[in-house]
Amino acid sequence: MEYILTTDNLTKKYKGVIAAEGINLHVRKGDIYGLIGRNGAGKTTTLKMISGLAHPTGGSFTLFGKPMEQVIRDNLFSKVGILIEEPGLYNDMSALNNIKIKCIAAGLNRHGYAESLLSMVGLGNTGKRATKYFSMGMKQRLGIAMALVGEPELLILDEPVNGLDPQGICEVREILTRLNKERGMTIIISSHILSELSKISTSYGIINNGKLAGEFRAEDIPALSSGGIQPDLESIYFDMTGGADSGKHN
Repeated sequence: MEYILTTDNLTKKYKGVIAAEGINLHVRKGDIYGLIGRNGAGKTTTLKMISGLAHPTGGSFTLFGKPMEQVIRDNLFSKVGILIEEPGLYNDMSALNNIKIKCIAAGLNRHGYAESLLSMVGLGNTGKRATKYFSMGMKQRLGIAMALVGEPELLILDEPVNGLDPQGICEVREILTRLNKERGMTIIISSHILSELSKISTSYGIINNGKLAGEFRAEDIPALSSGGIQPDLESIYFDMTGGADSGKHN
């Protein structure tokens, strides 16, 4: 069993307030890992720590089989594609120029590379249209394309379908499924929309009040019964969290 990411009691405090505590994740290579939790449960904080955007207060992690210290020293975060919170777009520029700027920053100047990324996310025909006129779904797809610059081995997405209409959700889902199946890309997706995660995830972790309530694989769902009832993802979530989550973490 090959893990692309493991965490060991990963903890983050902001000015004495615990945002995530004792998180132990196990993400297998090739998984689509659904990180579940309501808004404020600690998902974003956890993703920021494992993507190099926030330094842990306590604990550690391994990434690509390397310890945290080596990941930081050798900048192995460059092999991680990240879309956390909103895509950082230049709104007066086209989708292509936004991608090209990211490519230049990454030292990638291959002819047609930026165009191929846009085509992959269904934005190959947007021409010179400024991204400020894009729908939210188009902006999210462009954000995913930008996260794919440099051919990352791990893609980390924080609430990628939040606020999208059904068409936009379907488009993002199809892109992620294709990346996983055709490229073997490992993807971590945080979301509070359980119905959407259940359609694509191969494994899950549930965060509640800043702590990991449990991990399980998609094939384990039928065996995770409560009171003799055959559960779905929602019932497992409420079983593990004890009902509605009242956490105030970020």
